[in-house]
Parts: sequence; structure tokens; C-alpha cells
Amino acid sequence: MDIPRIFTIAESAHRIHNPITAEKLATLGKALRLESGVRVLDLGSGSGEMLCTWARDHGVIGTGIDLSPLFTEQARARAEELGVADQVKFIHGDAAGYVADEKVGVAACVGATWIAGGVVGTIELLARSLRTGGIILIGEPYWRQLPPTEDVAKGCLAESTSDFHRLPELLASFGHVGYDVVEMVLADQDGWDRYEAAKWLTMRRWLEANPNDDFAKEVRAQLSSEPERYAACTREYLGWGVFALMPR
Repeated sequence: MDIPRIFTIAESAHRIHNPITAEKLATLGKALRLESGVRVLDLGSGSGEMLCTWARDHGVIGTGIDLSPLFTEQARARAEELGVADQVKFIHGDAAGYVADEKVGVAACVGATWIAGGVVGTIELLARSLRTGGIILIGEPYWRQLPPTEDVAKGCLAESTSDFHRLPELLASFGHVGYDVVEMVLADQDGWDRYEAAKWLTMRRWLEANPNDDFAKEVRAQLSSEPERYAACTREYLGWGVFALMPR
């Protein structure tokens, strides 16, 4: 099991695989008023930065599941680096359908709602692991402004404009499925830059180290096209945020 190779290469130097900075991740942890010992489940945990830093800063304990063996190993190394390997564990596996053996205080899927077919399905999946009074975290894109054409929407890596809501409609949609929005932390353009632009140097260094790799042509095409695509589309039109929800 693994994610597509292009993502493994492009994001191999990332600690956070979403357009949120370490500072905003820390802000989110504080905003949730996390208590020491609270259990956290993170589906699509990437390189483990959220769980590891919250374990260090707030004393949480928890489990992360991710499809990438590379990112899972990076998460385990980060836990060792921060001295929290006894508080968090990381599983290489498919997060789709994963339910915790013990109910958790925070059930999160930050940027991987495809694991359950979208936001609604992911909320339903996370709810199966949530204790009474717990919080669900959903990381999801939204339109900062509606793309003027479907081609621009595709330039934001959406299938169409209907893939995402504007922020007010996204917030309202959580209420439609029976949840209160109790917190949110939104990415800004600097967060997007750090997420997207950091890939370009990683890809360039990979190409220099692997000029004869069969995959080099695809990486070269991605590096050649991504800066312009990102600046013209994603950076202008797409927002992203983490939304904290509690069942009504």
C-alpha cells in the first residue's frame, strides 16, 4: 500500500502535508483546549506532525494511520525526535473504514476526506470512534472566490466548481448533517506557499539525484508546470481550513 509516487517524491521533505503552517497547527491545538491524556485519532496522519507536537505540547496520546510507508516512518522518527514515542503510535495502513478500539476525544481527518468518499462520509466514519463530548476535526478546501471558468477550477485540481463550497456554505453544510462548528483555523496564502512551493525544490533535488530514473520525465513535467498553475489558480481561488465539529 502506498500513495502515488509523485506525492511521495514531491512531499518527501514536508513535515505537514497540507497548506497549514506549524504556527497555525499550534494555534489549532491551543484553540481546542486540549487536556493532557486525551486520546486523538488521526486518519491520514502523514508525517505525524500534528500528533507529535500535540503530544509534546499538550500531553495527548493517540494513533495515526497513513497509506504512505515513507510518511509513516517519518512520523515514527519525529515521535522519537520529540520524545513522545511512548504517547503516539503510527500505523502504515488504509485509513478508510478504520475505527479505534477505544473511543477518542478528538477524531481527525485533516486533508484526506477522500478516504470515506467526501466530507459527509468522513464525518460518519470519525463519529464511530468518538466519545461523548468529543470533537471531530475535518481539513477541507473551499473556494475563496468562485473560479470564473471550469478550466480554472481544474487548474485548482478540482473536477469542477461543484467539488467545493464557498466558506459560508461549507460551514452551513456541517449543520445540515447535525454538527455544530465550534472552532476553525484557516490557511493563508503564506501557508499555501510553504506547502506548494516547498515541493519544487524537493523535486529539483530529486531530479538531480535521479536523472536516469524511469519516473524522471513525470517529475520534470510536474516541476515545469506547477509554479505557473499554482500562482494562476490555487493561490488565487482555493482556501483551506481545519474545522472542529461537535454533534448536536
